[in-house]
Amino acid sequence: MQNDVIQKSLDHFKSVLEDQLKRVERLKESPDWTDYSAIKPIIIGVIGGDGIGPYIADEAKRALEFLLKDDIQNGKVELRTIEGLTIEKRAEVKKAIPDDVLAEIKKCHLCLKGPTTTPKKGDKWPNIESANVAMRKELDLFANIRPVRVLSEGIDWTFFRENTEDLYALGSRGLDATDDLAFDFKVITTPGSDRIIRAAFDFAKANGKKKVTAVTKANVVKTTDGKFLNVFYDIAKEYPDIEADDWYIDIMTAKLIDTKRRTQFEVFVLPNLYGDILTDEAAEFQGGVGTAGSANVGKQYAMFEAIHGSAPRMVDEGRAQYADPSSMLRASVMMLKHMGHQEKGERLDMALDICGTYEKKYTLTGRSDGATGREYVDYVMETIQRDDLKERWGQLTKAEQPA
Repeated sequence: MQNDVIQKSLDHFKSVLEDQLKRVERLKESPDWTDYSAIKPIIIGVIGGDGIGPYIADEAKRALEFLLKDDIQNGKVELRTIEGLTIEKRAEVKKAIPDDVLAEIKKCHLCLKGPTTTPKKGDKWPNIESANVAMRKELDLFANIRPVRVLSEGIDWTFFRENTEDLYALGSRGLDATDDLAFDFKVITTPGSDRIIRAAFDFAKANGKKKVTAVTKANVVKTTDGKFLNVFYDIAKEYPDIEADDWYIDIMTAKLIDTKRRTQFEVFVLPNLYGDILTDEAAEFQGGVGTAGSANVGKQYAMFEAIHGSAPRMVDEGRAQYADPSSMLRASVMMLKHMGHQEKGERLDMALDICGTYEKKYTLTGRSDGATGREYVDYVMETIQRDDLKERWGQLTKAEQPA
């Protein structure tokens, strides 16, 4: 019996190892970065997802149609709605991303994506991989970038979370060796670490940041996290004007709430799981995960999304129209800047600060005692058009900055 268990486990691990060895070779043949200025039209796919996803995605699409009106009319940009990335369809075909949906996604240069449901063990859905994890792997979206800014508290952080490795990459390929013994697999590669760490340092250099911080648990997880940290310090030598340091994930979660220490951090780079944990904590400082967006960037494709869940209860209770679209709008800011529309992205970003943090003409509660998502987006679009937008934003944020 024991020999059978060992052989079964060895066969399983052999299959995992073979796939990862092939993946490492593919990583070494990385394509060049996409030049969006050379593409006409830039095709943006809008993916609703599950639960409240279609509602907030539609509102974000309205904002994009407003901001990109001229580019859409002259054929420089095309917005496409991509259907079918729902838990019902994924469960039906037993795939994280149905083949026909993936084919449509690959026809786009950029995607704006609503939240999707990931089945957990024991619920009514089959054990399919996270759609997010699958999309990151299929499109090689290796950099998950999440900004968090709260000027009143001296917080201006940017997180570079590696997207395609670590525990999440093989989350659906764990092994129940026996009824009493289960394994999951954590994978970190040199080329995978190199490209996310280099992206963090390049961002810091381009944006005048003076410090990049790696977050691992390399004192305990010595082999994989140790590799990530070794690559980090090797690359740091190429950026002598930028300070490099590292912290362990457990103490780093504490230091984010340390009012004296947290203002000293600027750019973070982390393996996948730690990045997921820390960025959710960080998002709480600017109003919670419902207000935060993120970028998932690769050299060929990029996907921008909300970082919160699909909130099916809101749909079941008939409250989906009250869902907060801020996360999708923040993701839209990142997408606009990524595709070269820096000023449009900045105006949307400033409008969101004014509407959500300062003026608060409409309050989003998720219920009928607050504004609908449509009312809020109308308010944001009105604010974008203000002639004094930049001046007003500057006055408000300056007043809120610590002395």
